[in-house]
Amino acid sequence: MKFAINYSTPHFGVDPDGIVAYAQHAEDCGFEALYVPEHIALHRGAKIGPVDLPPSLPYGDPLDCLAFVAAATRRILLGTAVLLLPYHHPVVLAKRLATVDVLSKGRMRLLTVGVGALPGEARAAGVDFSTRGRRADEAIDVLRLLWAGGEDGADFHGEFFDFDGLFSFPRPHGGASLPIHVGGSSRAAARRAGRRGDGYFPGGVLTPQQRRDQLDLARATAVEAGRDAERLECTRWGSIDMSAEDVERLAEQGATRVVVTPTAADPARRRDEMSAFAERFALSR
Repeated sequence: MKFAINYSTPHFGVDPDGIVAYAQHAEDCGFEALYVPEHIALHRGAKIGPVDLPPSLPYGDPLDCLAFVAAATRRILLGTAVLLLPYHHPVVLAKRLATVDVLSKGRMRLLTVGVGALPGEARAAGVDFSTRGRRADEAIDVLRLLWAGGEDGADFHGEFFDFDGLFSFPRPHGGASLPIHVGGSSRAAARRAGRRGDGYFPGGVLTPQQRRDQLDLARATAVEAGRDAERLECTRWGSIDMSAEDVERLAEQGATRVVVTPTAADPARRRDEMSAFAERFALSR
């Protein structure tokens, strides 16, 4: 099992010194990766399920935050949970992601994308909410196509994106395409992960059996698409105070990575929570 940590900008803030100290401590503790969430814009009355999202929550841009963190760390991988893919143009996004990966020497490797759940956010980004799934599928294809490149450039003709002979440099560090994980608790998200993802990161409130069913669906879809289902990673949210037994249960459900978030409001207390978790699971050994 791999263990990663989440930095919640809406709850922990975007103080630069605080973000750097958090990331450096996470790296020293031995966490594999640092994840950052995204919302493009919020509006009055925004909520996901029963959870209200106050419009003043300071969601920092995840890629800018990760680039900033990369300059102050050496090893920790960089992730998003989740980047709202339909609200980004993939040609611009391909350049941004590759640049972060190059500047971090190959650490932008846990990109997780989702389709968003707020119709008002989609409208603000100029996206038809009902098309966001198809738009995300095309965007994943465009990203991979541009990162792969070719001597004659890349051509793409889809429902939402269209270009001929396009080149996008720099390529990701080492010339390899960046892994793309798919987030979301819907069956559509599971199928998207199977068809196009390198990993699946289901969220939401689901029973253990529903989560097994979702992972089974993702793997079955991968097989149908001619892909190796065994290479599909499964990332799950966990709690900062989880036990070894809790981790074993997630592993039994197919999880290969757990992402946790400290709960303390005070930065020093958050550091203590991270240290205690790292010691409990011997992350630095």
